[in-house]
Amino acid sequence: MGIIEIEGMKFYAFHGHFDSEQVVGNEFTVNLSIETDMEKAAVSDNLNDALNYQAAYKIVKKEMEIPSHLLENVAKRILDALYNQFPDIYKAEIKISKMNAPMGGEIEKVSITLIR
Repeated sequence: MGIIEIEGMKFYAFHGHFDSEQVVGNEFTVNLSIETDMEKAAVSDNLNDALNYQAAYKIVKKEMEIPSHLLENVAKRILDALYNQFPDIYKAEIKISKMNAPMGGEIEKVSITLIR
């Protein structure tokens, strides 16, 4: 087994409970960790035997472009799409952070993490 990590993906998106968040948008960061069997790819040195992390990034990007009220919904959609595209995933963890969330005070970010 091995772990692929795609860290610090940055997106401007329109997720949030408040109407203003769906209109104005916000900055988000996404970190993704995927555990999968890497033995075949390690031996063959062939991308066809590996979990293509560029394709994984494209899935994250596509789902981040679809507005949602809750980050939990975005994270679930991403995990669903990843598992659909890559059935050999053993375990995946995604963390989505909303920068400067409107919480009535100064905060750096608020984050949710889903693990499957």
